[in-house]
Amino acid sequence: MDFSHALKERRARRRMSQLDLALRAGTTQRHLSFIESGRSTPGRNMVVRLAESLELPLRERNELLLAAGFAPAYPETSLEDPALAPVRAAIDHILDGHLPYPALVADRHGGLIAANAAFSLFTEGVDASLTGPGSNVYRMALHPEGLAPRIVNFAEWAMHIVPRVEPSLRAELESYIPPLEPDAGRLGFAVPLHLRTPYGELRLMTTVTTFATAVDVTLSEVKLEAFLPTDEQTAVILREYAEGK
Repeated sequence: MDFSHALKERRARRRMSQLDLALRAGTTQRHLSFIESGRSTPGRNMVVRLAESLELPLRERNELLLAAGFAPAYPETSLEDPALAPVRAAIDHILDGHLPYPALVADRHGGLIAANAAFSLFTEGVDASLTGPGSNVYRMALHPEGLAPRIVNFAEWAMHIVPRVEPSLRAELESYIPPLEPDAGRLGFAVPLHLRTPYGELRLMTTVTTFATAVDVTLSEVKLEAFLPTDEQTAVILREYAEGK
């Protein structure tokens, strides 16, 4: 896809008018119209400003620069690189700090990077092929040999997960999900996870945290998902489980 089409596609996806984007990027609607029609070739700084104004993920900003004929602006560093050692240390600190509650860190595909000790309560009884570093946390959650048989509200929870998944995996995961029966009477502030364990049923909600100010592609795509109890019984079970580890 050439630059003009790539820019129009991303602007349309965000439902932003040419005028809105032009104002954000510090240019005129006329100039932006010329860029999108291919009548004007933007410089590198303009491409960067347009990408920032569209609030594109760093990976997409690099793709837009490449489409315009420029080198990527944002590095993509392996988490194993010594330069990211402070990041790995910070991740471990956050995971340990969330104890006794489960937490995990995954990459943009859902690949498991790390998890704290409490997360082992989730993986008890899960097929070994679905667990461990590099395994896909979305597949582990929804696969029949994963968490699925122990999730009380499986269909509801699964519909919370599927929108996050890349299209290449989505079809597989959707095949595991039974139809969700409408329940017009149920309202709530968040979709809980009701999970059966040998220690009792857990009721959990989740939060997802990212490195919001990251300027490295890899770091910007890392997500930390932390589970929190929604009732005292769940909190007690998790505390006692952690004490017994």
